[in-house]
Amino acid sequence: MNKDTFKGEWKQLKGNIKQQWAELTDDDLTHAEGSFDKLVGRIQERYSDTKEKVEQQVHDWRTKHDV
Repeated sequence: MNKDTFKGEWKQLKGNIKQQWAELTDDDLTHAEGSFDKLVGRIQERYSDTKEKVEQQVHDWRTKHDV
């Protein structure tokens, strides 16, 4: 899935994202609004991980959920 498709599927993905990264708030998801880069940034902030680690986690999550 490219970044544009990710944004287009945002409403369907939000619930799955909150299951994977439970520390994300509704405000975090509202701020991200389907932006891959903003989502990575919010996960980074909440979990204090490196950008590379979070990008890999999101990639793995997307692969697992066929998104």
